[in-house]
Amino acid sequence: MPVTSTHRDEAALTLTVVSEFPAPVDRVWQVWQDPRQLQRWWGPPGWPATVDRHEFTVGGAVRYHMTGPDGEKSYGWWTFTVIDPPTRLAFDDGFAGQDGEPLPTDTPTRAVVTLEKIDTGTRMTLVSHFASTEQLEQLVAMGMEEGLAAGIGQIDDLLTAAADGTTAG
Repeated sequence: MPVTSTHRDEAALTLTVVSEFPAPVDRVWQVWQDPRQLQRWWGPPGWPATVDRHEFTVGGAVRYHMTGPDGEKSYGWWTFTVIDPPTRLAFDDGFAGQDGEPLPTDTPTRAVVTLEKIDTGTRMTLVSHFASTEQLEQLVAMGMEEGLAAGIGQIDDLLTAAADGTTAG
């Protein structure tokens, strides 16, 4: 399991997930940049993601949905606010309606992803910033912490498939 730690900080209104991968930074960057790779890990096991739109530019939109084992769909969106290849990106993240567009009553979170070279490959730190204690508690109660860790746990298989020449997308 590549996740080395998760830390919830109620005072700072953050949830931090740190993971390490035996791959170079440029390769780990691709799992964010390439929508076909992103959808192979973004949803937790049992809730795979489908990326319907992926504009990998500052101000660009991502629209996706995850499908549960019973066919239930959960829709989400991102807007990229920072893209600094291959080490940093940030995006606003929220719930969407069935049309994929942000729900007008939703308050988004802000995610900041940092990739850094380490002796064994790459350390990825994902920090989710919340607008309030209530929002943090609500999303954690919905399974966000476990879902992120489980989703990130799928990246190793994706990197291994690419390293051994099998298809990554």
